[in-house]
Parts: sequence; C-alpha cells; structure tokens
Amino acid sequence: MSIKALFQAWEKEYGERSRGALFLAQLSNFLRINHVHSGIKSLKKILIILSEWGYWGEELIGPLEMFDKAGYEVTFATPNGKRPVALPPSMDPDYIDPPLGRSVTSPEVAAKVKEIDQSPRLNYPLNIAEILPEMPYFSSPSLIRDLEAYYAQVAKVEREYLTQYDALLIVGGSGPIVDLANNQRIHDIILSFYRMNKPIGAECYGVTCLAFARELENRKSLIWGKHVTGHCKEYDYHDGTGFMGTDFNMGPPPYPLEYILRDATGPEGSYIGNFGKETSVIVDYPFITGRSTPDSYLTGEKMVEVLENGLERYGW
Repeated sequence: MSIKALFQAWEKEYGERSRGALFLAQLSNFLRINHVHSGIKSLKKILIILSEWGYWGEELIGPLEMFDKAGYEVTFATPNGKRPVALPPSMDPDYIDPPLGRSVTSPEVAAKVKEIDQSPRLNYPLNIAEILPEMPYFSSPSLIRDLEAYYAQVAKVEREYLTQYDALLIVGGSGPIVDLANNQRIHDIILSFYRMNKPIGAECYGVTCLAFARELENRKSLIWGKHVTGHCKEYDYHDGTGFMGTDFNMGPPPYPLEYILRDATGPEGSYIGNFGKETSVIVDYPFITGRSTPDSYLTGEKMVEVLENGLERYGW
C-alpha cells in the first residue's frame, strides 16, 4: 500500500485527526493493522507499565529479556510520562534483603539493571495521563455529561490504541504502592485488556492493581474466583520501605498485599504464596502473576508461553 493510499485510508477511518499522544497511538495502531492486511507479519507488542517512584530492577529485566528473546516489541509507560528509575538496592548485589536474610540480586543481574537504568531505552515513556481521561468527581454539576464523555474517551482509547497490544505487564517494586495501586487510569487499562481477553501480567506489589481494578457497576474485583500470587506476608519489611525522589521511610509497607489478594480472590479463587519455595508464578488466564524478585524471569517465560502456546493454567 502506498503512503498516499495509507493516509487516504487513515482519513476515512478516523476523520478528524486527534492530537498529541493519542494521534501517535492511533497512527501506530493503524499502520500495524495495515501491515497485517498487506501480508507483512506483525510483531507481538507488549505494554509495560512502571512506577515513577521506583521499580525493582530484576522485575523489569527478567520479563524484558524474555520478550526481547521472543522478538516482541515493547512500549514502556508511566503515570505521567516521567522516566522510571530502578530502586538502588535492586542494583546492589551486596544488599541483604531483611526478610530473606540474603542477597536477592546477583552481580550479573545488578549489572544488567545498571545498564538499562543508564541507557536511553527507558527515555520518553508513554504518558498515561495524556492518553486516558480522569474520572470526574461525583460532585460535578454536569456529572451525567462528564461521565458520558469519560466513558466515551476510555472506549476510544481502547478501540484506537490499546487494541494494538497483545499483552500488559505491571512491574513491581515499592513504587507501585504510590502511583499505580490506586490509579484509576491504570485500572482502566487493566479493565480494557480484560475486556479484550488479552494476557495481563503483574509482579510483586504490581499485583495490587489487579485487586483494585473494578467496574463501578458491581465493584467486584477482576481476580474474584481466580488464582494469583504476589508479595507474601513473610516477605514484608519491618522497616525501610522507601521510594525514589524522597527520603521518606514508610517503615513497613502500608498494607499486607497477601491479605488484600486473599480477600479479592474470594472463596472460589485463592492466593498462593508458596512461601518456602524458590519461585511462585501463577497463570490463571488472563492473569499471570509473579510473587517477587526471584520469580521475574519465570513470569516473563510464562507470559511468552501464554502468547505463543496458549497456556492458560500453571502453578495451581
């Protein structure tokens, strides 16, 4: 298809062109669809969401290496478009994790985390706040019209942008506690992938987002009746929960994630901590969850198996 023909088809499909990030998103998706129609094999695309308050290095490196090895195209995104940075302990092989009483970062992984942290690959992540709308306050004098506009825009983003991605991954670390767990825009992305029946991966404290992503109609957790893993109670710090960009020491984490996941999965689902076992990764489609740092590579491996082989169940 010629460039002229592409743009003629583009104008027919979308009419008035959107501006900014959404325009680029629509264009990317449009070109990808037309590659498929032209008989050109399209790469699988993964959307990776990271916190702006610190991610755990291996929880990015592990899945990312698996995606790179599979030849996938990766897009990084953060809540406000700021460049994500790794938490310093995740780059230090001499750091002793207090609950485990040992190092959880090998010299090899530490070097890989430093490399990507200093590379331009994480520069200019997608700004989620520019693409997805904010839900209006219910005190708005024009609430009905505002809600209609909000839902229409979410549907448009899902249809014209998010559909291009084959899977979603939410990377863990302490940062997600601050800007991902109770972020309505992150929840809307998760809900969109769920509606599209596409794989949704999450690691460590990133799994909290799955418990809180809910449709307002019934406010029921998406993982109700599902089997998941995540940061277990035994792994919680007594002190030293910190974040990038501030000296604030929260002490212990603000909530025991295990308890939230046990409640959110309900009586027919379950939280599976696998405490005492080296790894814990659970696949209960569409969810692929990893407990913590040592599970990062296996989480990525299972996401690839879900995408390539149709894996729907693992670890339970």
